[in-house]
Amino acid sequence: MLYVIVCLINGEVKEFHHQLVEEVCHRFKVKRQRLQSHFTLKAPFECKDLSEIEKVTESFCLSHKASSFIMSGYNHFDDRVIYMDIKPSLDTIKNCEEYKNLLRTIPGIEWKKNESKKHKFHCTIVSKLTKDTYNDIWFYVNKFPYSFNCSFDNITIMRLDKEGWVVEKGYKLQ
Repeated sequence: MLYVIVCLINGEVKEFHHQLVEEVCHRFKVKRQRLQSHFTLKAPFECKDLSEIEKVTESFCLSHKASSFIMSGYNHFDDRVIYMDIKPSLDTIKNCEEYKNLLRTIPGIEWKKNESKKHKFHCTIVSKLTKDTYNDIWFYVNKFPYSFNCSFDNITIMRLDKEGWVVEKGYKLQ
């Protein structure tokens, strides 16, 4: 099975993100991503048995408090991905790094090269862009300034099935 571990983003910003993604995809005829508003903690990986991941995640969430981040402004990875920028608090950075380090102790989880770099917190609007669509979409999204106070208050394991990404199990931080 293919899984991804994320923090689902909720509240007003979830609706803002959803509407912006829908508008951009419709207006510019680009494909919508299959995951709801989130930031990624562990990129997609294959796993046959989640029990160790579930134990580590539950224990982590029971012993850590929710922390804050601000979503404000737009950014991009080259001309391929446009995203909403996330400015994490020091506690959020610390919690995410600590959680990822715990995951790294679990045998069999594959880590991609870019997952070893410093975590770039972001919430994707669109990806797999061409240079032509990138410029038009970049200009368009910047017409919609925003700023939201948010909370890193959950760790959610999602599974890919034929309908798309679905919640396998969610955990709340204290």
